[in-house]
Amino acid sequence: MRLTTKGRFAVTAMIDLALRENSGPVALAAISQRQQISLSYLEQLFGKLRRHQLVESTRGPGGGYSLGRRSDEITVADIIVAVDEPIDATGCGGKENCMGDDNGRCITHDLWTALNNKMIEFLDSVTLRKLVDDQLAKGVTVEEAPVKRAISSTPVVKPIRITAPNSVFALGNAMSK
Repeated sequence: MRLTTKGRFAVTAMIDLALRENSGPVALAAISQRQQISLSYLEQLFGKLRRHQLVESTRGPGGGYSLGRRSDEITVADIIVAVDEPIDATGCGGKENCMGDDNGRCITHDLWTALNNKMIEFLDSVTLRKLVDDQLAKGVTVEEAPVKRAISSTPVVKPIRITAPNSVFALGNAMSK
């Protein structure tokens, strides 16, 4: 099995989201900035995570993403499978045609299949809650998100300064100087 950036970034982003789950929806731009992951890449990943109901989206001002289930109900295996990350160490992708189309399995097929089962078993035993607790135990601090206000209760009045001539006559006077 080769875990690509897709799986690593999805797990990282989900930990970031779970760390802030009590502060309301989390903007992908904030996760992108904190974790140094491209915003467009996160949008693709979170689309897949949303389709698997691991996250929920909230639109509008103050919107963002929140967990679709409790963090102790989401496993690393759930996240990796949701973003289409294959968990397979066999050369044939589990199709049992390692030696070609109809030539059967290779002599190590059972070994790699057993490894797949152990990897899935391990990833399925690690919950998002455990990963969050591990981060908090290491001293990771979660900053409180500032309250976003869409509309101000008092209007902002900015004085208008006009530096241009306000008539044709003033323009003529300005040009003759």
